[in-house]
Amino acid sequence: MIPKAEIHCHLEGSIPPKLAVELAERNGLILPPNLFDEKGHYAWKDFWSFLDSYDRVCTALKKPRDFRDVIYSYLAGAAREGAVYVEMFCSPERPAALGISYVQWLEALAQGIDDARREFGIVGRIIIICIRHLGPERAEAMVRAMLAEPHPYVVGFGMGGDEAKFAPADFAPAYRLAHDNGYGCTVHAGEVVGPESVWAAIRDLPVTRIGHGVRSADDPALMEELARRGIVLEVCPGSNVALGLYPDRTSHPLHRLIAAGVRVTLNSDDPPFFHTTLGTEYELAGLDERHLRGIARTTIEASFADAATRRQLLERISP
Repeated sequence: MIPKAEIHCHLEGSIPPKLAVELAERNGLILPPNLFDEKGHYAWKDFWSFLDSYDRVCTALKKPRDFRDVIYSYLAGAAREGAVYVEMFCSPERPAALGISYVQWLEALAQGIDDARREFGIVGRIIIICIRHLGPERAEAMVRAMLAEPHPYVVGFGMGGDEAKFAPADFAPAYRLAHDNGYGCTVHAGEVVGPESVWAAIRDLPVTRIGHGVRSADDPALMEELARRGIVLEVCPGSNVALGLYPDRTSHPLHRLIAAGVRVTLNSDDPPFFHTTLGTEYELAGLDERHLRGIARTTIEASFADAATRRQLLERISP
């Protein structure tokens, strides 16, 4: 089995339907009947209904233990597919709305990470993400909270949400604060908005990675710049096809990005929503074992883990 690693997966987006039902039952809740299709999969038809479905799944989460179970479940499944490392995007907004403190939430996530490592040998880390459409003030407050309660498993800062809202420059103070305090930085860009969003991100934010970034393939000059600067793209082909950005995997620009010298990684994004897994992404990438092993190495090298952890992980994935 080819060793794998992942640096773009959303915590709540990793909840499989079976676990969502279990969490709801445990918390005395009934999930909306239209959440699932006749096959038991999440039901949605476009980007906005996907977001609505995502939010409705999250209603099953009520207690710190629930967040522990979600990250543990994902890490265990990824480990069975050969993953040695996963960085999970985690937003403190949802637990805060439930009255769960930042420290309680982190302790629960850390417990899941520790349990998965003890049982499966997989290393998990956390990237705190702000929600773009909630605005730059919320983002900066989130970084300040992150700095006030440092945790060894929190290794980076990022941003998800509506790519069309606000400009990357608006979030520069939050990003500079995270960067200046030693945290790795990434940002969603070039997914539903074109290459101009990637240009703005790499111009105005101290990022070494771009979440998705596939629309960079529309601009040869941008691909050249990404390759020159060694900026890594967190590519999620299954997600892009499922959301209709590309009609199929053959049309996906993964291979064009690689041919242009852009450093890429393979990731699952919100796997149960898009009928994929990290293993599926490696299997369907259309790349030989040498290239897939190279992508795994790039993923570890681009990760925000500390240098000693990266060295240990690179040793594990060397042939």
